[in-house]
Amino acid sequence: MTATPIHRIPDSPTARQALALAGVFQSASLVDELARTGQVEPRAWETLIRATLDTNPDSFEAIYGGHPNNLRRGLDVLEAVVGRKQSNPVVLRYGFTLLLLMNKLRQDDEMMAGLGQRLTRIQGQAEHFGATHENVIASLGEAYQETLSTLKTRIVVQGDPSLLQSRMMPERVRAILLAGIRFALLWHQQGGRRWKLVFQRGALKNTLDQLG
Repeated sequence: MTATPIHRIPDSPTARQALALAGVFQSASLVDELARTGQVEPRAWETLIRATLDTNPDSFEAIYGGHPNNLRRGLDVLEAVVGRKQSNPVVLRYGFTLLLLMNKLRQDDEMMAGLGQRLTRIQGQAEHFGATHENVIASLGEAYQETLSTLKTRIVVQGDPSLLQSRMMPERVRAILLAGIRFALLWHQQGGRRWKLVFQRGALKNTLDQLG
C-alpha cells in the first residue's frame, strides 16, 4: 500500500475514539465478507494488517495510514451503530464481541505480554516478507488462536463452510480478528467505553459528520 498523505482530522478525544472504533467494526465487516465471499477489499484489509503490526506508531494518524478513508468501511458500520443506517446484525455482533474480548485481554497481564512478544517477532517476518505475505498472516492468525481463542468468550464466525475450510482462510479470519483487538485496545486507550456509545451517541454522530 503506497503512503497516503496525512489527512487532518478533528483533533479531539471523540474523533480519535471514533476512528479507533471504526477499525474495530471494519475488522468485523471484513470477517463477515471473507466468510461469505472469500474476498476482501484490499485497501481495508491492508490498513488493518499494517495497523496490527505497527505497535509503536509515530502518531495516532499513522496507525491507520493517515486518511479516514482507509477506515471507510468501519466508519460506514458506525453509521449503523448510531442508528443512521440499517445495521447488519452479524457485523455488529462481531464488533461488540471484539470489544468484550479486548476487556478480557486487558485483565490478563500474562496474555498481554505474550501477545506483545509474538507481535515483535512477527514484525521481523513482515520486514522480510512484506506485511500481507501469507507467512505473516499465518503468524498473526496463530497469535490470535493461541491467545484470544483460549478465552471463554469467543467469536463464532458464520459463513460458507467450504470457504471457511479453504486454504489460509482460518488464518486470514483470525488475523483480521486480531486487528479488531488492536483497534479495540486503541479505542480504550483513547478513553472509549461501551457506556459512551449509549450516552454520547450525539457526539459520535457529529464526529462522523466531520470525518465525512
